[in-house]
Amino acid sequence: MHSSSTSGSRLSLNSFFRALPIKTLVLSTALIPFSINASKTNQYNAVVNSSKLTVVAVSNPSIVFKDGKFKHGFGYDLAHNYAQSLNVKLDFQTVSDNATALKMVAQGKANFAITTASMQTIEAKRLTSFSASCGDFNSLQKNGLNTEINWVFKQAEDPLTATASGFVCQSKQNGATQQLAAFYNRNVVKKDDWNVIQRDLSKRLPIYKASFQRSAQQYDLDWHLLAAIAYQESYLKPDSVSPTGVRGLMMLTNGTAKEMGVRNRNDPAQSIQGGAKYFDMMLSRYSYISNPDRRWYALVAYNMGPGAVESIQKRIKAQGKDPNDWMNLYNYLTRNQAQNGRYKQAVQYVTRIRAYLEHIKTTPRLLEI
Repeated sequence: MHSSSTSGSRLSLNSFFRALPIKTLVLSTALIPFSINASKTNQYNAVVNSSKLTVVAVSNPSIVFKDGKFKHGFGYDLAHNYAQSLNVKLDFQTVSDNATALKMVAQGKANFAITTASMQTIEAKRLTSFSASCGDFNSLQKNGLNTEINWVFKQAEDPLTATASGFVCQSKQNGATQQLAAFYNRNVVKKDDWNVIQRDLSKRLPIYKASFQRSAQQYDLDWHLLAAIAYQESYLKPDSVSPTGVRGLMMLTNGTAKEMGVRNRNDPAQSIQGGAKYFDMMLSRYSYISNPDRRWYALVAYNMGPGAVESIQKRIKAQGKDPNDWMNLYNYLTRNQAQNGRYKQAVQYVTRIRAYLEHIKTTPRLLEI
């Protein structure tokens, strides 16, 4: 995903191509040789000069999930990382269908589109495209993501198209594609389990909705997210208790409860208020990290404690990597989860809450509660 900073000089196109193996520059339409300085009006120059990359995408679970003022998703994160590599701001727009997205690219209203349109449809519009996974269909398929996701550009010979193709294939080679696909795994919750989850939410969510909304408003949070956290913590059962002594709807430790002003952890309203306050503290703690990464950091800290997250960040930094990039934290947790049960728990915790949040926000019956 992405860190909070885009510091550093803009990507040099010449150095970019020197660093890329020729085989990474694979387009569905063969690249036409070009001179970087020959055209002053190409898309690459326009993006760099305006410091803005405009991307249009079809709303799709494999591409982008819009959550209020925030967005996340496999396609979104990959595009954000590309914008970051160019040191420009991402303007990410969503549309309802492939035809609209392709039209915006053809008309020059977007620098490129992320779609699931067929190659035949794209070529009929005289546009060019390549796989968003650089052909790593296995990583997408095993995580329940659409293997037909592609990036569509107006011209194959534009430097922006070439750098994007190189970036996508580098992401495949360095493992970033596999990491993103794993985090956005659509199979993280088994199909049969969704029936139970749907039943639980339909039955219990109406009871605590007012408390979730009240606490969310107090701390400027999304009440659906608080509900997703609570379901992961306790299945929305206020009398839940773990072997380690955490209890209540939001499963607070005794120490955290006291710190948050919660006198009775088994009282649903108090537990929700305390959990909201603590999660807000975690978000504030990582205010230097941009969203949606900040949200994932805050959730890991809610689960493991901020001290544990800080220790991991130090190890990541010692490895010469950005400690404020969610994919680096996620990769560290997954690589070491076999040796540390808390890491495995944290990975499941964040991915399931993300899945629950998306489910709540896309299920009409739950939204009507």
